[in-house]
Amino acid sequence: MDMIDLSESGDESVLAQLGRRIARYRLNRNMTQAQLAHAGGLSRKTVSRAERGESIDLVSLVRVLRGLNLNTSLDALMPAEPQSPLRVAREIGAQRQRARPGAPTRTSRAGLPWLE
Repeated sequence: MDMIDLSESGDESVLAQLGRRIARYRLNRNMTQAQLAHAGGLSRKTVSRAERGESIDLVSLVRVLRGLNLNTSLDALMPAEPQSPLRVAREIGAQRQRARPGAPTRTSRAGLPWLE
């Protein structure tokens, strides 16, 4: 499949390409639109609209992806933002490095009769 270039394509073109991909994935899984709709908790009309490249809401897109077992692909769509190395270093520095001798511990005594 060709990559969808969001910077070069208009919205209608992107939606049409996504719709064709949804239809292709559905057909490759030998699913009807009604089966996909049922699997994703949608109406068949919503699946049909998505496949025609019409606008659907974000929740419906997530449900279509879930119905096609593509919900793990969402990380490829919007990967998590990498953490700043400085922030990671600060968080590591804030973690306790050693215990102080003689400091009281916070343990529950419930169910430990020898501590009561």
